[in-house]
Amino acid sequence: MDSILVEVTRGGRVESVHRGAVAVVDADGKIVFAKGDIDAAVFPRSAVKALQALPLVESGAADRLRLTDAELALVCSSHGGEPEHVAAAESMLRKAGQDVATLECGVHWPSLQAAALALAKSGGTATPLHNNCSGKHAGFICLACASGDDPTGYVRPEHKTMQRITAALSDVTQTVLDERNRGIDGCSIPTFAIPLRALALGFAKFGTGAGFHPDRAAAAVRIRAAVMEHPFMVGGTGRFDTEVMKAFGARVFAKTGAEGVYCAALPDLGLGIAIKCDDGAGRAAELATATMIERFLGDGVPARWKNPVLRNWNGIEVGTLRVASALRAHK
Repeated sequence: MDSILVEVTRGGRVESVHRGAVAVVDADGKIVFAKGDIDAAVFPRSAVKALQALPLVESGAADRLRLTDAELALVCSSHGGEPEHVAAAESMLRKAGQDVATLECGVHWPSLQAAALALAKSGGTATPLHNNCSGKHAGFICLACASGDDPTGYVRPEHKTMQRITAALSDVTQTVLDERNRGIDGCSIPTFAIPLRALALGFAKFGTGAGFHPDRAAAAVRIRAAVMEHPFMVGGTGRFDTEVMKAFGARVFAKTGAEGVYCAALPDLGLGIAIKCDDGAGRAAELATATMIERFLGDGVPARWKNPVLRNWNGIEVGTLRVASALRAHK
């Protein structure tokens, strides 16, 4: 059984718990810290967007289309649909000679409530550009177009672009990815169940370039630099990954997935982190990630993320989230 990672308190008592697993490994695959079943395969969903961005850069497509660092950061994002995010995705499509109609990610209103309200108040309506995955999808389209391929149907497993993306993810995580562990992501691309240990290894390699071909190692450096220069593009206002990367700079690359998944790279230490909360709770995954980052790098996570307070509709503090003993263990 997985470990209790986070406890939810009310009135001084534990009201609920979030179980899950945590893997921290180095670029050689050595386990540095582990709790729960780290060999269980999980769908990382959006947590692996930076790994999926590697072919766009290592192929030279990003240079051929003159993508900016802000646009490369957006490729790694699960953004809130703020105007800056929408503008960058639209710019990428123009550079590829395409428009919003080429996006196959689907439509939803901005996930940031303030952005959704502002859009509605202005008389606007949601488009695929507001989808939190529009940057990743614009990157796929850029890769296809710069490679001379028709982008139509790029979300399908058999499309040449998606095959390149899948091959890169397979190589980085050293995991066979095929129809046996394939599902469909919220944005319609394939998503693959990958052991947590392998995800942590992939992020350790992404943070160090260890074992990468020189072109891939250079691509990883460039992607991390772009994200460090533009952390807002990766999430947006009030988002955990944006705020943590602002706080730690180049020492941390962190990315949320979905259903309680979080992954991170600590480049200076050569470590990768992968976390899965069994019940899919993002609040627990964020606290667990904050705890693991500070375990290895020391203080620096903004207080709201490492000491979350629960309040009722009158603003009265009614409880807290706190890490359980499995994560409070001595270093």
